[in-house]
Amino acid sequence: MDGRGRADGGGLAHGGVLATALDETLGSLNWLLRTIAVTGRLETDFVRPVPVGTTLYLEAEVTAVHGRKIYSTATGRIGGPDGPVAVRADALFIEVKVDHFIDHGRSEEIQAAMNDPDQIRRARAFEVNP
Repeated sequence: MDGRGRADGGGLAHGGVLATALDETLGSLNWLLRTIAVTGRLETDFVRPVPVGTTLYLEAEVTAVHGRKIYSTATGRIGGPDGPVAVRADALFIEVKVDHFIDHGRSEEIQAAMNDPDQIRRARAFEVNP
């Protein structure tokens, strides 16, 4: 809570929400690599406050791949691609087999995804642990 009893820090985006956005952005790189991977490590730096309602421009890139390890980095800039950096993250993703999600997911959702004749929708169903 801030000094006025507000839990939102006076209209600032919560760090956990920003970290989630960075993790999702970094995780989407794995689709470009056509690799199923999970977050192994996410290190986030909060450089400046992000007011609620602000456009945050997120950009990410893969920096290295070593075996099953995928290293990537991301930045979030306020207002657009040339705006000031507000958040940064470095991540390590670990490549897994689809069995990882089948073994740990909810059986009814897994079965529904596996029965979908559309291969793209079926693959996307495993983008997040069902």
